[in-house]
Amino acid sequence: MPASYAYLGPEGTFTEAALRTLPEAATRELIPYVSVQSALDAVRIGEAEAAFVPIENSVEGGITTTLDELVAGAPLMIYREVLLSITFALLVRPGTKLSDIKTVSAHPAAQPQVRNWLKNNLPDAHWESAASNADAARLVQEGQYDAAFAGEFAAALYGLEALETGIHDAENAQTRFVLVGRPARPAAPSGADKTSVVLWQRDDHPGGLRDLLGEFATRGINLMLLQSRPTGAGIGNYCFCIDAEGHISDRRVAEALMGLKRICLEVRFLGSYPRADIKPGDAEQPRLGTSDEAFVSAADWVARCQDGRF
Repeated sequence: MPASYAYLGPEGTFTEAALRTLPEAATRELIPYVSVQSALDAVRIGEAEAAFVPIENSVEGGITTTLDELVAGAPLMIYREVLLSITFALLVRPGTKLSDIKTVSAHPAAQPQVRNWLKNNLPDAHWESAASNADAARLVQEGQYDAAFAGEFAAALYGLEALETGIHDAENAQTRFVLVGRPARPAAPSGADKTSVVLWQRDDHPGGLRDLLGEFATRGINLMLLQSRPTGAGIGNYCFCIDAEGHISDRRVAEALMGLKRICLEVRFLGSYPRADIKPGDAEQPRLGTSDEAFVSAADWVARCQDGRF
C-alpha cells in the first residue's frame, strides 16, 4: 500500500474528511496540496504514491477539474472510491452577524449546492471562488472575505465560528471521492465493481455516440456516469468519460472494452474498483445471457461449430 497520500487541501476540507474514513489512512502520511492538479501531479512525479480527490457530486455531476486531469497527462488509475454526505456551515470570524456579510467564498462545486440558501438569506452577497472550501475558511480568517461555506469541522482549525449549519439545497447530497495512483494491475473483483474509461471517437458522424454506447448495451452493462469533455482541439471536439458497472475481468466488460478499442481513436482505462454505494452481496446479477458462464458457453459453441461438432 502507498506510504503517503496527497489530497486536496488545506486541512479541513471535505476531501480530508472523506480520506480519513479509509482504514489505511491512519497509518499513512496525509499531505495536503493546493489543487486537484497538484495532488495528481504529485503522484505522476513520485512525490506521493496516491492522491485522493473529489470526482462527482450528486447535485452537479462530474467534477470537471478532476475529470480533465484524468483525461490529460500521464495515465493514472482509480483504485478506491468513497461517498461522503455533504452539508455546509457558514463560517465567519467571531462576532460577525448575517447582516455584516458582503462577500462569501467556497470551492466552485459548492455554489450549486447552496445557491438557493444564498438567494434567500444573503441575496446581495458577492461570491468569490476558492481553491477549496477549507482554503475559503483560511481566507476568511485572514480577512479577505466575510464568510465561507465549508464543513463545520473546519471552524476550529481556522479560528472561526459556525454562524449557520446544516446548509444544503438538496437533501441527501453526496460527493464521490477517488483514490488515484499510477497504473498497475487492478484489484481482484469484489462482486460489486465499476469500470471507468475515457473514449475518443475516430470521427464525428451521425450515431457516433450510439455506436459507443451500443458496445455496453448489447452486453447488458449499465452505465453509471456519462459526461462529455472538450478535448481542446476546437469547438465540437469532445471525449466521453464513462463509469460502467462491472470489472474488467468480467467477460462482458472485457468484450465491451475490446469492441470500443476497435472502433475508437483512443480508449483510456481508468481502473476497475469496488463500488462504494452497495455491498457485494447486494449487487444485481448480470442480465440473462451476459454472465461469464454465458460467454464461455457461447465461445464453446462457436468452437464446436468450427470443428463440425454442432
